[in-house]
Amino acid sequence: MKRILLTTTSYQDTPGDHHALLEAQGYEIVRERGPLREARLLELAGEFDGFLCGDDEITREVIAKSQPRLKVISKYGIGLDKIDIKACEAFGIPLLFTPGVNHTTVAEHTFCLMLAFSRNLVESVNATRAGEWKRITGNELWRKRIGVVGLGRIGQEMIRRCRGFEMEVHAFGNYWPEAFCEEQQVVRHESLESLLAGVDILSLHTMLSAASRHLMNAERLALLPRGALLLNTSRAELVDAAALLAALESGQLGGYAADVMEHEPPAPDHPLLHHPKVMITPHIGSRTYESVPRQALRATQNLIHFFNGDGEVFFATRD
Repeated sequence: MKRILLTTTSYQDTPGDHHALLEAQGYEIVRERGPLREARLLELAGEFDGFLCGDDEITREVIAKSQPRLKVISKYGIGLDKIDIKACEAFGIPLLFTPGVNHTTVAEHTFCLMLAFSRNLVESVNATRAGEWKRITGNELWRKRIGVVGLGRIGQEMIRRCRGFEMEVHAFGNYWPEAFCEEQQVVRHESLESLLAGVDILSLHTMLSAASRHLMNAERLALLPRGALLLNTSRAELVDAAALLAALESGQLGGYAADVMEHEPPAPDHPLLHHPKVMITPHIGSRTYESVPRQALRATQNLIHFFNGDGEVFFATRD
C-alpha cells in the first residue's frame, strides 16, 4: 500500500470530488495541517511514497531524508519556491504541479483588495459594527493608472478586470503576450524602473526566484509616486519587508494590501498585521469553493496518473 502525506489545508477543508477520488485509490493517507516547516517535515520524512503538498518547506534535507521511499511530489497549486527543485532533480524525484486552475480566483481577490483599500471598506465596516457612523472619503479606481508586473495567467486576468474599470494599464514582464496586450491596450515598459515612475497602483504577479527576491526594495519603492498603493498576492519575499515598513512610515507608500506573508501564519506581533496602512488576508486568494476542487482534482489526478503510469500528468520537473 502506498503511503501519502497530505498537508494542504484548503484541500482537506473544502468539499469536492477530490476527496472521493483520493480515498478510492486505497492509499494510506496521513494528514497534517500545513504549511509545514522544515523541522516538522524532517520528523515525518522517510515513510512516504508521495507528498501531496501545499506551501511546505521541502528542502534538500527533507528530500534526502525521504529517500529511498519517496517517488513523487504532487504540488497543489503553481508556486514552487518552497520546494528545492535542484534537489528534486538531483535525487530523481518528479515534481508535479497544477497550472491554469486558479488564475481567475487570484485575480478576483487581488481586485477585491484593491477596491476595498481604495474605498476604506474594512475600516468603515469595523466602525459601523462598533456603533460608529464613520464616513471616510475614499478614491475611485476609474481611470487610475495601474502597473502590473508579470503577464502570466493571473496578471492577464487582473488586467481584464482593470480594463473593465477603464483603468490605464501599464505593464512589465519577461513574457509579453502581444495579441492580448494589444486588445487590452496595455502600455509596455522595457524596465521595471520605467513602469514604477508613473503609476498610482502597483500589482505584483511574478514568480519568486533568486532574481525576483526583494524585487521591490528601498530604491524601487522610492521611484513610485508618493502615496501609491502596492498589491501583492504572489509571494511576500518579492518585497523587502524592512524597506516596505520604512516607505509606509514616511508616507512614500500610501498602502500595502497583500495575501501572503513570509512565514505563514505570521507571529501575532508582526508589525505589518497592525499597521494602519496595511491590509493582510490569510493566503486565501485561491481559496474558493470553485477553485479548490479544480486544484485538488488536478493534484490528485497527477499523483494517481504518475503511480499508475497512465493519463495526463503535469510535470514541473521530471528529474
